[in-house]
Amino acid sequence: MGNGFFCMTKKDIRELGGSKNRSRSNVGRTSQRKMPAEEELLHRRALSMAIQQHQLSQRFEGGASMSRRHGSVSSRRLNPGGDSLANDKQQAVDLENFKTKKFVLVHGEGFGAWCWYKTIASLEEVGLLPIALDLVGSGIDQTDSNKVGTLADYSKPLINYLCDLPEDEKVILVGHSCGGASISYALEHYPTKISKAIFLCATMVLDGQRPFDVFAEQLGSVEIFLKESQSVVHANGKDKPPTSLMFEKQQMKALYFNQTPTKDVALAAVSMRPIPLGPLMEKLSLSHENYGTARKFFVQTLDDNALSADVQEKLVRENPPEGIFKIKGSDHCPFFSKPQSLHKILLEIAQIP
Repeated sequence: MGNGFFCMTKKDIRELGGSKNRSRSNVGRTSQRKMPAEEELLHRRALSMAIQQHQLSQRFEGGASMSRRHGSVSSRRLNPGGDSLANDKQQAVDLENFKTKKFVLVHGEGFGAWCWYKTIASLEEVGLLPIALDLVGSGIDQTDSNKVGTLADYSKPLINYLCDLPEDEKVILVGHSCGGASISYALEHYPTKISKAIFLCATMVLDGQRPFDVFAEQLGSVEIFLKESQSVVHANGKDKPPTSLMFEKQQMKALYFNQTPTKDVALAAVSMRPIPLGPLMEKLSLSHENYGTARKFFVQTLDDNALSADVQEKLVRENPPEGIFKIKGSDHCPFFSKPQSLHKILLEIAQIP
């Protein structure tokens, strides 16, 4: 189970559409607006995958996993009047402008490969090659999140993937939230395999910083947070150091999903996993020769309650990337709240010489 691929083909979508009138999820009935048919089908498939992931996550038998969606390639136009994937008009994308066509999507804390389903669909439809990984203890990876002690352990699926790439092949990394620490770790250890690194409202830290330090303004100092937070899990006993972090559903909604559609909030509710604390508290060792010379880009989300616009400004001021992009009206999860805006930015960055 651990290393299996989840694939969604046109046949899957047709079969899903055939069963649409026979079965409707409770989540689907909570939406107050009717979703376009294609987006509805994609969402149903993602929700089905997420429920399976949630069930598998209770087993904690170890292993790693990688999710990928396969589909047909077509051209689509970005819709300036909205952010729905299904309402776009046609526009040809010249793949000759893309020196690197493969995107590796790295989720943030508590999330999994499942959260990228809209991004995967939109990138594949213009002929690009997105791959979404489950980090250790996340998504359908069966490792107990409380047993993930280091950033190296947490990031193994990403590092293994880069290690297995052919010598002449490079990828574009996209790291969301604390996934920024994982792609920073990858930049330090495999700089020649990475064409560009995109930090999506992410922990773009300096040498010697911890990913948690980025969230200190929102969550408080490490000492205060670990002492006072009701979200901290002590899997080894109260007299032992905390092992993971799990927010209540309403806390998650307020922090991450303040602009996210209702159906995607429901998807996250059955898919989120406890956040391993070890990787969050680890100070990164980053050199100028590797991490410092990498091509880094930062995407700011301007209606973000988890990582405020001010904090994001501070990040790019202290650690200036090659390029800065902003998404208005996006919460901490633009792959849910502003998928087309995110898609446009990913295409733009990919085509920068």
